[in-house]
Amino acid sequence: MLEVRGIDSFYGAAKILRGVSLSARAGEVVALLGRNGAGKTTTMKSIMGLVRPRAGTVRYDGRDITGQPPHLVCRAGLGYVPEERRIFKTLTVQENLTVGERPARDGAPFWTVERLFALFPNLAERRRNPGGALSGGEQQMLTIARTLMGNPSLVLLDEPSEGIAPVIVEQMARVILQLKGEGLTVLLSEQNLHFARLVADRACVLEKGEVKFEGAFADLEADPEIGARYLAV
Repeated sequence: MLEVRGIDSFYGAAKILRGVSLSARAGEVVALLGRNGAGKTTTMKSIMGLVRPRAGTVRYDGRDITGQPPHLVCRAGLGYVPEERRIFKTLTVQENLTVGERPARDGAPFWTVERLFALFPNLAERRRNPGGALSGGEQQMLTIARTLMGNPSLVLLDEPSEGIAPVIVEQMARVILQLKGEGLTVLLSEQNLHFARLVADRACVLEKGEVKFEGAFADLEADPEIGARYLAV
């Protein structure tokens, strides 16, 4: 579903990614792990076209999307949930969802407002509340739900557990597993190993813009040296 090969990405003259390669198969959850500044968000932005790689390729569902504008990447079937959430705070929950509505897409789950309210009961209870009145965890749920209204085949989640209550983290993990059950492919950026452990099939560990490990999550946990060297705070 997603194949990233040897991408180099820069912010101005600063080289952030150095030959990053990773992949995600259809219906798989892959965790992109690393400390702050490791290059996780830049990797996601490079996939989405928000940062244009200067080398390497990004292929989605067999198509080369390297450096395409974000709206074309989105139209191809990728959804992006940024860490900053960026909901419309003056619109109601239901209005936020309606803004993201797109036609059904071949090979992707089809989402409606009511289906998403069943997936996120907290949002159903607050459907008429403005987005700005929600808690941080509820805003994160709303951002994910709004992205799903575009009926993507693959979703990039940037730090979905960041700054939210533990009980909401557990709910978020259940949601991601449900999305996987719908056949959705998920690439998530995380620092929370407990959260990643709950949902991920495979892991890709970044350090200073380079991939230090890619493989099954069980293999990562079986090698404590990798965690101590690249993930410990």
